[in-house]
Amino acid sequence: MSALNVVAGGCYLLGVAVVVLSAALALPLRQAEDRLHLLAPMTSLGAPLVAVGLALRNGWSLTTLQIVLTGLLILITGPVMASAAARIAAMQKGAIPRETPQ
Repeated sequence: MSALNVVAGGCYLLGVAVVVLSAALALPLRQAEDRLHLLAPMTSLGAPLVAVGLALRNGWSLTTLQIVLTGLLILITGPVMASAAARIAAMQKGAIPRETPQ
């Protein structure tokens, strides 16, 4: 087994562990805002680590480019989606008025 395969497997397993742990910790939480806090490790650490592991194991090809671009897209849009979901949840609770632009 080469060192590249060991690093790829480590990235993959660590990423999957982050996602599974975050999902397991979110199960007992009832509030949407509390669950959104656990979304951050999944999108900023878990999914990109899985993407890096898959890209390293796959080698350089067009599929690897797709994997890397998907990982970057999740990394960039994850916090934005969490913020938008938190804003919608706050609006539904009446914590912030619906008319505010930000």
